[in-house]
Amino acid sequence: MHDIIHELDRRREAARLGGGQKRIDSQHAKGRLTARERIEVLLDEGTFEEWDMFKAHRCNDFGMQDQQIPGDGVVTGYGTINGRVVFIFSQDFTVFGGSLSETHAEKICKVMDHAMKVGAPVIGLNDSGGARIQEGVASLGGYADVFQRNVMASGVIPQISLIMGPCAGGAVYSPAMTDFIFMVKDSSYMFVTGPEVVKTVTHEEVTAEELGGAVTHNTKSGVADMAFENDVEALMMTRRLFNYLPLSNREKAPVRPTSDPTDRIELSLDTLVPDNANKPYDMKELLLKVADDGDFFELQPDYAKNIVIGLARMEGSTVGIIANQPLVLAGCLDIKSSIKAARFVRFCDAFNIPVVTFVDVPGFMPGTSQEYGGIIKHGAKLLYAYAECTVPKVTVITRKAYGGAYDVMSSKHLRGDVNLAWPSAEIAVMGPKGAVEIIFRDEKNDPAKIAEREAEYKAKFANPFVAGARGFIDDVIQPHETRKRICRSLAMLRDKQLDNPWRKHGNIPL
Repeated sequence: MHDIIHELDRRREAARLGGGQKRIDSQHAKGRLTARERIEVLLDEGTFEEWDMFKAHRCNDFGMQDQQIPGDGVVTGYGTINGRVVFIFSQDFTVFGGSLSETHAEKICKVMDHAMKVGAPVIGLNDSGGARIQEGVASLGGYADVFQRNVMASGVIPQISLIMGPCAGGAVYSPAMTDFIFMVKDSSYMFVTGPEVVKTVTHEEVTAEELGGAVTHNTKSGVADMAFENDVEALMMTRRLFNYLPLSNREKAPVRPTSDPTDRIELSLDTLVPDNANKPYDMKELLLKVADDGDFFELQPDYAKNIVIGLARMEGSTVGIIANQPLVLAGCLDIKSSIKAARFVRFCDAFNIPVVTFVDVPGFMPGTSQEYGGIIKHGAKLLYAYAECTVPKVTVITRKAYGGAYDVMSSKHLRGDVNLAWPSAEIAVMGPKGAVEIIFRDEKNDPAKIAEREAEYKAKFANPFVAGARGFIDDVIQPHETRKRICRSLAMLRDKQLDNPWRKHGNIPL
C-alpha cells in the first residue's frame, strides 16, 4: 500500500509541474502566472478540487505518442469564491502552448456539464495557442463541443472568461459567447486571424497588440468588458464581480447586508443638473450617490462612453444600472451604446437582476455613418431588450428624454414598473428649439417671435407634468430622495411575476 501511495504522490507531482520548470520560469518571465497559480489566487484558499489530473491525449501522429504530459494542457475542477461554488478551467501554456486537443476539450466539457447540473457558474482562464495542429479535425471537433455547451449554458449559469495570454482563431468564439470577458494589458490578445495572415491577405502591417490586445478590445471593438494591468488584478476583480452574481437563473443574487440607510438623503443631487440645458454633468456622480456605500462596478468603462452600465447594490441586493452619460456625445444613443446596453439588459433579465435606468437622452445620433451602419436595427436591439425584460424595472428621468429615445429607455410603454422623473425632466418629441422651428417655420426669420414660441413650447411640453398627467410618469420626485424612492420601489417589486407569451425564442434584430 505504501508503494501505491508513493506512486500516486509521484504522479501528482509530475502533473503539477505541467510542461516542466523551464517553461514555468518562461511564463513567469513574461509576467504571467501559471495555470495553477491563477486558480490559487482566484479561489478561496484550499477549496480547489481538481478533476482529470492524469488525463492524457490519445494522438499517435507526428511523434506525439512520445510526449505524454498528464493533464494535457488544462487544469479543471471546482472550488469556492467567498464560500459559493464555482467550476473552473485554466489552460496551461507550459503544456503544448495550452493548445486544445480532443481530450483537453473533453475536460472542459466535463466541468461545464457538471456546472449545468448543479447550477453553478463557470470561469474559464484562457491561455492557449489555439487548436492542436497534430490532431487535425479532432481538435476542431473539440472546440465545437465547447461552443455547444457555451450556448446551452447561456442564460442558465453565469459564464466568465479571462483572457490571460494568446487566444486566436476558433478559440475566440467560446469567450465571445460568455457573459463577461476580462483581459490583461500587454499580455493577452484575441483575434480570428493573426498579424501574419492579415499582412498576407490585406497587406496591412499591424502588431498583435494593435490587432487584438486588451486596449483594442476594450476601446474599439467592445469585445471585452475590462482590461487590467496584471494577472492578479484581473483575478481579484473577477472575485469582486462574482459577488454580485447569482449562481444560476434559478436563484437570486446574494444579499450583502449594508449599514447604508435606504432613506439616505443626498442634498447635493438637487444641484447636479445645470440650469443650462446644454451644459453637461457627470451621470456617474449620481450613480455613486444612490448605490449602497457608493460602490458601483462599471463594465465596459472605455467603450461607448455615452452610456454607462454596471452592477451595484440597493438595500443589499444586486441591481443592474444603465445610464445615459451627458458628458459624452450629450448622452445620445448610437450604434455602439445601443448594443452595449442591450446585451447588459438581457444579461440582467436572464439572471433575475432588477434593472435601474437613469435617463438623460436627447435622441439617437444623427448622421450618415450611423444610418449606413444600421442604427435602426441596432437601436431596435435596445428597445427589444427592454420590452422583453420581465425583471423589476425602475426608471428615473433626470433631464432630457426626447423622441424615440424616450420610448427606448425603459419607458412605461415598455412595461417599466416604476417610472420617476426629477423636476428638471424634459419629456417631449424633441427639444424646444427644433420643435418651434418646425411648427412655426413661417416665423423663423423673426428671432423675437421664435424666442417667445420657444418659451411657450418649453412651458407646455419640456417638463415632466404632461407625461405625469397621462400616467406615463408615476411621480415627480426631489433629486435628493432618489435613493429612497428607488429602494422602496425595488422592495415593492421583489415578488414581481410577469411572463412573456410562450415561444421557442423571439427574433431579436441581430
